[in-house]
Amino acid sequence: MLGSYHTQILERSMNAANLRHRTITNNLANIDTPQFKSQQVVFEEYLQQELSGALGKQKLEAYRTNERHIPFANAGGFAMPQIVSNPNNIVQNNGNDVDLESEQTELAKNQIWYSGLTQLTSGSYQKIRSVIDGGGK
Repeated sequence: MLGSYHTQILERSMNAANLRHRTITNNLANIDTPQFKSQQVVFEEYLQQELSGALGKQKLEAYRTNERHIPFANAGGFAMPQIVSNPNNIVQNNGNDVDLESEQTELAKNQIWYSGLTQLTSGSYQKIRSVIDGGGK
């Protein structure tokens, strides 16, 4: 139960939120840097693809806990966050494309998303604890 698929999805989602936070703060830190191109993290679309492709399939798959680990042969089915450029941002006169308001909005959305993920993870472990303690007898 601790290493269940549900828990792995929560872990990967929290890692993606953490990476997104670092990416957004890096964008904000470079808001005045000439020629700096902002980046964003893509994860939810990949996760949605994984979930839609994994429905109804019961198979054993490997999961890497660190991106520096050697990938398993069947690890390609797991959605992992990726950092990509923001192709839709408007470039300013100095070549920088960081938009302060949109970055702050994304940062706030990410904080709310991360808070929800921590509550889900906490709830999962509370259920396990409840079972271990005897289920409220």
